[in-house]
Amino acid sequence: MQNGWGRRRWWEFRQGHSIYLVFALTFINFILISYRLLIEKITMFKEFVPDLWVFAVVFLIVYVPAAILIGFWHRRTQLRVETTMIQQQNPVLARMIRTLLDVQTGVATKEEIAEFRKMLIQIERKKE
Repeated sequence: MQNGWGRRRWWEFRQGHSIYLVFALTFINFILISYRLLIEKITMFKEFVPDLWVFAVVFLIVYVPAAILIGFWHRRTQLRVETTMIQQQNPVLARMIRTLLDVQTGVATKEEIAEFRKMLIQIERKKE
């Protein structure tokens, strides 16, 4: 449970990089490449969308609602599957459930219960 300062910063760096910065950069890159390959190369499209900023606005008007609909579908159908799979691989959750079962069935010793309580208190009090 003990992670050093450097490991936490590394994790935070990866989260900020992969979730926010790379997302923004790839989004901009996608717009630029699409404009360059689709609009500038095909003269018929160039008449409808003469400038990059017009293409970007039209693209966002279409893309954002589509992404929201796909995200809504994902949350309603796929997220439950992903969460279940992640929880099935979580050793802390497995230990918690096992300990609760052991307490309910009278299998857990007082030492195991005290050790489990200590672990939960450490998790609750964990500060950055």
